[in-house]
Amino acid sequence: MTTKTLVGWHIECEFEEDGKHTRAAALLRLSDGTECRGHGRADRYPSDPEQLRVGEEIAGARALMDIAGQLMDKAHGEIDEAVGHTTHPLRWAGLDDSRDAARRARAW
Repeated sequence: MTTKTLVGWHIECEFEEDGKHTRAAALLRLSDGTECRGHGRADRYPSDPEQLRVGEEIAGARALMDIAGQLMDKAHGEIDEAVGHTTHPLRWAGLDDSRDAARRARAW
């Protein structure tokens, strides 16, 4: 069986760190030209050792979850358009809380 890549997505993620906080900004480029931007944040407790990679992983994951929510919204809109009426929103466990955290991270 031969498999082919039909589409490719490109993701870029940048980080800002100040020792106690890590911010992530992610950009996803879809094959249709759509760009989705996500944001995430991680905070280090004062008693925790400084581990920059861990902060990047947490903030980056939250930024990607922000983008995941945007993709779910986009897909839902496309489904509604295809069927001609409003359908039930797509849900993913934990996504709504992560999107709220991403909105707060943008304001930081």
